Amino acid sequence: MRIRVATPDDAPAVVALRATVFPYLVRGVESTRKMIAEPPPEEDWTAFVAEVDARVVGWVSAERIGTTSTANVGGINLLHVHPEHRRRGIGTALLTAASDYLRPLGVRRVRAMALPDALPFASRHGYEPSREVRYSALDLNPAPALPEPPPGVRLRPIAEVDPHLLYVADVASAVDEPSDVPVDAKSYESWQYDVWDNLGLDKTASTAAEVAGEVVAFSLVKRDGDRMWSDYTGSVPAYRGRGLARLTKTAALHRAAANGVRVAYTSNDEANAPMLAINARLGYRPVASQWSCLANLT
Repeated sequence: MRIRVATPDDAPAVVALRATVFPYLVRGVESTRKMIAEPPPEEDWTAFVAEVDARVVGWVSAERIGTTSTANVGGINLLHVHPEHRRRGIGTALLTAASDYLRPLGVRRVRAMALPDALPFASRHGYEPSREVRYSALDLNPAPALPEPPPGVRLRPIAEVDPHLLYVADVASAVDEPSDVPVDAKSYESWQYDVWDNLGLDKTASTAAEVAGEVVAFSLVKRDGDRMWSDYTGSVPAYRGRGLARLTKTAALHRAAANGVRVAYTSNDEANAPMLAINARLGYRPVASQWSCLANLT
């Protein structure tokens, strides 16, 4: 077994491994390749893979979280090992590599995600469960009907929207999003990398609701083949309670289905009752859960 820094050429094997462990997560080969080759700005991002007989059997990424005003926090993301290679120390070796990378960056508090059956592993390494996240799926055959917007509201694919206006709405809607750390310091450059320039972003299906030229609600679609991920759906606080988040998400699902998407996935914090209610009305069904876990780096 060997732990090494991931390279862009690992992308196909990394995506195949992720599909085995997390079949409900959606990220294609090319967007994964770009993420490894051109890491997110402002986050000191890196990734490690575990190899056995020259085959990638494990993955983890690590970053200093740059989208929050909370100091010295980092993320150890998506640590996973192929089921055939578990309980051999690979997960511990990946976690050690990620932790050793973060310490010199000044990170003192770390957030990671764990499947329910991995919580004992997390606990042994000093991680305490914090928040439960629900993963859900929606069969898009048939797709939701295209909704009719209320007077004064215009639905547009984000390909026709000024990205700066979408960024402003994203930042405003995320301020009170349930999370272990607030998302209150996201720069335009970071948002542009993560959202607008993401190779998986479907700008035709992703939908924004405009009122008087301002984006007031939106639903983003990231796609890989006939699968999609509802990356984020939100509305700015002044326009909540009007059904605009559900409106844009329904329109985005309809447009994605019209272009060949057959199943949609998403995730929500279990404390996000409004979004869970929207998904339930749309017909999403729970398929998995994970826990965010927190630990101090010493």
